[in-house]
Amino acid sequence: MPAPMLLRTAARPLRALFVSDAFGGILLITVAVLAIVAANSPWAETYHHLFHAVLPWTPFAKLDTLHLWINDALMAIFFFVVGLEVKREIVSGALADSRSRRLPVLAAAAGMAVPAAIFLQVAAGDPLLTRGWAIPAATDIAFAMGVIGLLGNRVPASLRLFLLTVAIVDDIGAVLVIALFYTGSIDAGWLIASVLVLGGLIALNRAGVGRLWPFILGALALWLCVLHSGVHATIAGVVAALTIPMQRRDGAPMLERVEHALVGPNAYLVVPLFGFANAGVALGQLGLEAFADPLPLAIGAGLVLGKQLGIVGSVAIADRVGFAPRPVGASWPQIWGTGMLCGIGFTMSLFISALAYPQHPLLVEEAKLGILAGSTISALLGYAILRLATRERAGPS
Repeated sequence: MPAPMLLRTAARPLRALFVSDAFGGILLITVAVLAIVAANSPWAETYHHLFHAVLPWTPFAKLDTLHLWINDALMAIFFFVVGLEVKREIVSGALADSRSRRLPVLAAAAGMAVPAAIFLQVAAGDPLLTRGWAIPAATDIAFAMGVIGLLGNRVPASLRLFLLTVAIVDDIGAVLVIALFYTGSIDAGWLIASVLVLGGLIALNRAGVGRLWPFILGALALWLCVLHSGVHATIAGVVAALTIPMQRRDGAPMLERVEHALVGPNAYLVVPLFGFANAGVALGQLGLEAFADPLPLAIGAGLVLGKQLGIVGSVAIADRVGFAPRPVGASWPQIWGTGMLCGIGFTMSLFISALAYPQHPLLVEEAKLGILAGSTISALLGYAILRLATRERAGPS
């Protein structure tokens, strides 16, 4: 076989992986490992200094470190993409029909409430720790869909759609939680300015403006106002995305084109950079005994136990009482495995942990332990359950 053809043949699996659902999850796993290695290596001080040292100059006093620029500015792009996905699903996707959205909305709500309840039960008695009740309530879409991608066509299409929809509804819930429960002191002037800018974006939408640049300028202005208002700046990303028109007056798609343009940079730059900046936990500083501390235990239990109990339990009840049938063609073991995968809470959980304990860096480090341990266990168990469930359904070969 000629050398060029041999190289193309050898590269084909890698190219297929790059465009598959699994790649996003594998990339995040790699980034998390690199961050942990960096935080526990001879370059740990350099790693920490890179993200947390005060910048020599910044245009906004509130963003005086690279870590803050990533979490408050760059992650606004992540939330903007979340907003685009949410609007598309509500207008024309899986959440557009009231009957089809019953089950994922119920499952997502239970999948947030039960982990939060378990967290509060384990962390009971410490008012400071209870601020992190929402940490195990989140599901990481890229990670969860990445594991599903590794299983290929062994997982029914209906179950893939169910997981994706639950994760999107979960994101809506997480955004609301951040806006309502993790907001600092409010600056009324900047908040009024935010409302006025939002009104301008809505007016652009109602007027049928077909160019994108006015919306981008408006989104940037909204982010700046929200940044100074006391509400977390990334909420501006979601709100601005909801004002993007689905299509221009001539019928050409608009929102979908913006979403497609941002999916790649978001998945392969924004989220991995956030992961690398936030997942690095100094194990030597905490010690292995820290895994048994109340905060990591509460988060880990919420992710591993709470997610599967909330999601699988709600699906079982909904199916039993006739409120909504379970996903077509999916067995109960497969639903269990999918519920377990929802316990992967990497991106949003790390984000909420930083908001929950802004003045307590040691608690943020402990929260990372719980998030990484709980997400890893959920991913491995979810994969194993789905793999075994598929094998059992197929029967012995």
